[in-house]
Amino acid sequence: MPGGRLTQQERQQIASGLADGLAYAEIARRLDRPTSTVTREVMRNGGPTAYRPELAQRATEQRAHRRRRSARRAKAAPDAYGRDPEAVREYEETLTTVFIASGTPRMMARVMACLTLSDSGSLTAAELAERLEVSPASVSKAIAFLESQDLVRRFREEGGRRERYGFDEDIWYQSMIASARSTTQVAATSREGVDVMGPGTPVATRLENAARFLDFVSETMIRAAEEARDVLFAKPGENEEKG
Repeated sequence: MPGGRLTQQERQQIASGLADGLAYAEIARRLDRPTSTVTREVMRNGGPTAYRPELAQRATEQRAHRRRRSARRAKAAPDAYGRDPEAVREYEETLTTVFIASGTPRMMARVMACLTLSDSGSLTAAELAERLEVSPASVSKAIAFLESQDLVRRFREEGGRRERYGFDEDIWYQSMIASARSTTQVAATSREGVDVMGPGTPVATRLENAARFLDFVSETMIRAAEEARDVLFAKPGENEEKG
């Protein structure tokens, strides 16, 4: 039933497909499901090497239970901006899945998504624990990891004792620059191989072409990031006005 929730039988088929080395698109085709549904299901439940259908089914049931509890709270305290609570929760799960797919551990990805979707731009550890329905210890561990990666910033409330944590908007710029530098390093290493493999040989030509391509990409990424950095700090409505 495309569009409905995955059944336990479908999860078994996903596990079998992964074991057979099938691509997400092929598994999705056999299930008559969107590829994004299969990708999200696998990444949300351990990734292609650790996916277990029984655990995925149990996790889904637990998420549904949390959503029902959250929905009851949402009815008691509606969003000040008139947002659909269910749509927000679904989007937060999607954003979390994207962070996980980029290599961020699950709990850390959940904290990142939660902070990203906070209108205040920051939350206390207690607020994070309540929103994510996890223990304070889990939040503390996630925050420590994210801080070590410069993905969140910590500051103290004005006139108060509590610490707040915010998702640093500049992280997108820093991430782009880090990626560009990594690409530059690969280019430099490729170019070193030219002399080793012998200039003019097929291998050396391949390495030189790769180095030239990667240098161009890296320079373009850095230039674009520098030019667009201010966009990250635009106030509501400013981007529309500039456009």
